[in-house]
Amino acid sequence: MSNTIALDTMGGDFGPQVVVPAALSALNKHEDLQLILVGDQAKIEQELDSAANANSQRLKIHHTTQIVEMNEPPAQALRSKKDSSMRVAINLVKDDAAQACVSAGNTGALMATARYVLHTLAGIDRPAINTTLPSLQRHTHMLDLGANVDCKAENLFQFAVMGSVLAQAVDDIEAPKVGLLNVGSEAIKGNDQVKEANILLEKSSLNYIGYVEGDDIFCGDVDVIACDGFVGNVSLKTSEGVAKLISDYAKKSFSKNIYTKLIALLATPILKEFKHSIDPRRYNGASLLGLKGIVIKSHGGADAFSFEHAISIAHLEAKKAVPMLIDKQLENYLA
Repeated sequence: MSNTIALDTMGGDFGPQVVVPAALSALNKHEDLQLILVGDQAKIEQELDSAANANSQRLKIHHTTQIVEMNEPPAQALRSKKDSSMRVAINLVKDDAAQACVSAGNTGALMATARYVLHTLAGIDRPAINTTLPSLQRHTHMLDLGANVDCKAENLFQFAVMGSVLAQAVDDIEAPKVGLLNVGSEAIKGNDQVKEANILLEKSSLNYIGYVEGDDIFCGDVDVIACDGFVGNVSLKTSEGVAKLISDYAKKSFSKNIYTKLIALLATPILKEFKHSIDPRRYNGASLLGLKGIVIKSHGGADAFSFEHAISIAHLEAKKAVPMLIDKQLENYLA
């Protein structure tokens, strides 16, 4: 059975220059994949003409006349950009012409438009942004990462449920370990929302392991970490900054003199493996969970390799029918 994914080809910092080659590469890797390139047909065809092996029967173009700018207010995009590549890509999901959509566009506009067009699942008050982060165990699903700055305990509980179902579906984990991000592991620590969410989670049928701290994101034995969007986004951006700091320090240290350059040459295989393990491009693609459809947010500055990974996430979630699984499990977990 094939899956069709709509791509917001005009979104992000580079638009068709990144999305088109990423799409062609994804088609080569997934024989059951069909793609709809949504955006300015002339610009898309220009990129296709310059690409090798671009004549795929599994690739279609859906022309649109508008673009949501990266700094455009979400309300304005929702109100006045009804023929934008972002809006139309999401509409294709609503109309069952596509099983998922991927966009590197304006995050706020994407969330607002997706929520307006697709609506939330029953039992979910707010959609959440989930991404996968590398860890010593394998990887960790973390949500929310910025969609909801102020959350109630019930929202944190719902994030935990959605993250658990996603981990079950895409990682084939029977009972994912779920943690609640806090400033300490002791019961007395945390704000009122976190403490109340902790009580809800302890009473649920989730495999809840209790509070986890910031270092557990990358070093803990946990599959899913729930938190509010403010904390999650700060944690994510901090980790990105630390990764860049380590990379820059390593480059400077290995280029100091002839001896350090020689050491760097000898250590090249190890350095390549390390770089591959923590390469953020391999983890690009954040899921907007809680919607009646699959929407994947790619980083705005993603290159073709990175955007292709976001397409692969959408493809996997479509194959697993993640929204349907979440909907089925909600009643059990929220009982």
